[in-house]
Amino acid sequence: MLSLLLAAACAVITTTCGAQVPWRLETWATGLDAPWSLTFLPDGGALVTERPGSLRRIAADGSVGEPLAGVPAVYDAGQGGLFDVVLHPQFSDNALVYLSYAEGPPAANATAIARGRLTDDGLAGVEVIYRVSPRKDTPVHYGGRMAFLPDGTLLLTTGDGFDYREAAQDIESGLGKVLRITDSGEPAPGNPFAEAPDVWSYGHRNAQGLAVAPDGTVWLHEHGPRGGDEVNRLEAGSNYGWPAVTYGIDYSGAVISPHTALPGMVQPEYYWVPSIAPSGLAVYTGRMFPEWVGDLFVGALVDREVRRLDIEDGRVVGEEALFAERRVRMRDIRVGPDGALYLVTDAVPGEVIRVTRENPD
Repeated sequence: MLSLLLAAACAVITTTCGAQVPWRLETWATGLDAPWSLTFLPDGGALVTERPGSLRRIAADGSVGEPLAGVPAVYDAGQGGLFDVVLHPQFSDNALVYLSYAEGPPAANATAIARGRLTDDGLAGVEVIYRVSPRKDTPVHYGGRMAFLPDGTLLLTTGDGFDYREAAQDIESGLGKVLRITDSGEPAPGNPFAEAPDVWSYGHRNAQGLAVAPDGTVWLHEHGPRGGDEVNRLEAGSNYGWPAVTYGIDYSGAVISPHTALPGMVQPEYYWVPSIAPSGLAVYTGRMFPEWVGDLFVGALVDREVRRLDIEDGRVVGEEALFAERRVRMRDIRVGPDGALYLVTDAVPGEVIRVTRENPD
């Protein structure tokens, strides 16, 4: 009940950003426990994951329901827990919801995907359709972002497990990869590596941003170490370099690699030194902000704001810092069916903040 009252009494801050696009921030939903990701439902509501292991429904008016039944047990430790939530492309016909999450035990944990059918009470017929291999004994660097491609196949990002970074260059390891599978969890036809039939791209450190543009372009961002956070345009079969090339150094100050580029390894479209700790990624496709159509929005956990990357002719040509007024870490970013941006805050209690146009025409 408290979460309903707080959602109804939304705080509004009006600001005009440097590009003279007038916008305002308002709290759409609150009372969440470390929310991680959001997906919208056809009725105008949404599903939101909470990292400790709960899935909740948010009604169109912002009211937050009780945890839904049927969510698999998660490994809630370190960076582990319940991660992404996406709907099947034919959700209106099959009601299928996909969850990515960390599963234990601590000495042998991994990223997994489960799917179930959404009902009024929760998820029914839940089955684990994919588990990353090999398993690891570190509670960090899971990746965990998912996105459906236009052909109906599903992408999953995986982290390198931190202590296993060399695995990112091993095609036959599931760590440090972007995987492409069918909607039932099998390796997708047409993947580039015969010896690793579920691998789509490799050489990734810990990707926590994944978005597919209307033209099919796949954008990904990933955490570097100290410096070297990257934005990449994904292509099947490509090697994105980690840890053979990087623009960052180790947390101890040691050199990870003397190389920022090597033959056969794809350079990032954009990178940050020092790191911003990117999380959440959206390609803006709405009508509310025509000035932003096609641009990328990235949560910057370190600076507690959002970065807008101006995309022109498929290239990053500028960057703008936005929405720092709330002084909270932005874990996920989504474009709503109303054209607003929705920002998921990484806090307890966490919120979903709606960004709308100030004084729309």
